Amino acid sequence: MATRTKAREVKFTHLDKTFFPRSGFTKGEMIKYYVDVSAYILPHLKNRPITLIRFPDGIEGESFYEKNAPRFAPSWLKTYAVPRRNEEGEINYILIDDAASLAWCANIAGLEIHPFLHRVPYLDRPTHVAFDFDPGEGADLLTCAQVAFHVKEILDELGLEGFPKVSGSKGLQLYVPLNSNVTYAMTSAFAKAVAELLEQRHPDLVVSDMAKIRRKKKVLIDWSQNNRSKTTVAVYSMRGKRDEPFVSMPVTWEELKKALRSKSAKPLSFTPDAALKRLKKVGDLFAPVLTLKQTLPRAFAAKSAPVETLKKYEAKRDFTKTKEPKPKLGRTKKSATGGRFVIQKHDATRLHYDFRLEMEGTLKSWAVPKGVSTEPGVKRAAFEVEDHPVDYLKFEGTIPQGQYGGGTVMVWDLGTFDLLGGTHSGGDLKLLLHGKKLTGEWHVFRIRSEDDKPVWLIVKSGQAAKPIGARQENRSVLTQRTMARIAKDNDAQWTGAH
Repeated sequence: MATRTKAREVKFTHLDKTFFPRSGFTKGEMIKYYVDVSAYILPHLKNRPITLIRFPDGIEGESFYEKNAPRFAPSWLKTYAVPRRNEEGEINYILIDDAASLAWCANIAGLEIHPFLHRVPYLDRPTHVAFDFDPGEGADLLTCAQVAFHVKEILDELGLEGFPKVSGSKGLQLYVPLNSNVTYAMTSAFAKAVAELLEQRHPDLVVSDMAKIRRKKKVLIDWSQNNRSKTTVAVYSMRGKRDEPFVSMPVTWEELKKALRSKSAKPLSFTPDAALKRLKKVGDLFAPVLTLKQTLPRAFAAKSAPVETLKKYEAKRDFTKTKEPKPKLGRTKKSATGGRFVIQKHDATRLHYDFRLEMEGTLKSWAVPKGVSTEPGVKRAAFEVEDHPVDYLKFEGTIPQGQYGGGTVMVWDLGTFDLLGGTHSGGDLKLLLHGKKLTGEWHVFRIRSEDDKPVWLIVKSGQAAKPIGARQENRSVLTQRTMARIAKDNDAQWTGAH
């Protein structure tokens, strides 16, 4: 048996193999479901890297996670290479963007489809916040529904709309669409703040950490799903969690309310046939998740949750002694395609330059001992240091001796950059700088070092940049002060980077 889509042929095998012995549901029926549901599921998978959970011998056989596209994948199957974090190599994720790809994944027994919250190539930009409600021992789907309504109360207070779906297993998920320029640092902080607030308000019902011993008769609000490395089961994906096939399906708040009133979760379980009939009747209830634009209340998250990415920055400084900006997440204007940059001339233990790029709500930072070269092919070592707050973009002055980085700091160059390619997490960035002193293309990339330190290289690519004259070299682009003048003034000023 085979199907053809846009001149692509997908051959199906072992269609009569039983995947769910209790109901007799076969591999062929599973494939047919995905072909029939393709018009509804594909918009939610488009351009999202996919992890499959494969069940070659059905739910009673062994299952495994498939991240890398198999070697036997057809040449037309779209993939996207994502660098591995903290190790060499990359993962070649499948992209399910058409019916043929979906059918091929079903034929290799990809029963469960788990996409990321982001789309390629914007790996650090989630399109929505995901709240995953996981019931502990003694709790169930109805308990999850109670917790979901408590989250809804908070969302209502904040003017945000959320869309629930049953997981197809025993839990429930709630998506808050954003479709705006946010980062995982922001969505994770927000989700954690909501989870911790509800744990305070409803300690007998909600937990916000993974300690199972505390979860009896309670529901874990798993805010950690809002992470670049995490996937969540796709809407309309089948599940292999129970004796019978069920589907992860959107539900309405009214349906959850009725289930709670009747004390029955049965109407919230959808077989593949029931899912298809429902879709023909009510359409895609999750369609707004793809288009609805909403803004996260950053102040709410900042007050309620620590800024994880700036903890190293905070730990190294005593803010009763230094006037450096205090840690807080910034409003990244162009997190995926560019942002702002600063190069600070820093006379500390040794004179060096600090190169900082605005990404993920902070400044990704490197210490460059010899500064950035304007000549093509000249490589300069860059040592990655802790993230800095965005307000550091315009920090200039003196850091007291005895404090971390004690010495004189000048805003040597300031401007914006376009991200031409690569990612920070992948250790490879191709940049187009638009500074007051530096303009042009540079390549910033990580290399292996003997002592495993985070060493990068910065090299000028393309044409040579305009040379920096002696007077320009020793003048701040903010105040036109020299290093000697800044040291003499012995001040510390930053006007705020927003």
